[in-house]
Amino acid sequence: MTYLVLFCRILLAGVFLAALVGKVRSAAAYREFAGSVVRLGLFSRRVSRVCAAVVVGVEVLVLVLLVPARTVPAGFLAAVVLLGAFAAGIVLALRAGNSAPCRCFGASSAPLGRVHVVRNLILAVAGAGGLAVAVTGAGAAWPPHAGGAAVAGVAALLVVFLVVRLDDLMSLFSSRPVMPAVGE
Repeated sequence: MTYLVLFCRILLAGVFLAALVGKVRSAAAYREFAGSVVRLGLFSRRVSRVCAAVVVGVEVLVLVLLVPARTVPAGFLAAVVLLGAFAAGIVLALRAGNSAPCRCFGASSAPLGRVHVVRNLILAVAGAGGLAVAVTGAGAAWPPHAGGAAVAGVAALLVVFLVVRLDDLMSLFSSRPVMPAVGE
């Protein structure tokens, strides 16, 4: 179970780090993210801008809490709450007919869709699983064996890559052609 907690920690920390870097890598990137929150139409322009800042702050908080072993349960809990809020917000926006581009990791222009809800729910389940194991103490065997830790780390980083590149993967496997065929 130690490796499950480690996998979940690295997975969520990697996803939130990529999301945070995508949003704050430049002033323009942050403006794009804040604008995408406004375009979701869930709140007024002013409240949406505050929500964008809160999201960035909570992402930083999740990262900070997932590092030291004693705060890992709080980190998992914060991640689950934030991911649940993301999923709920996307569902509400989609029900209102709004599929503004997802700026979850920065520059993507892919419109929000069910895949984003599913992604966030799967990540929330990973956080809840990590929380459950961390709280029960079943994952307390520390330090883990180096080989097991390496496998958990590499597996988590592979999943982080897939999550971050999800929009590209969905486009790749979409039935709609992205570019016209040669000669058309």
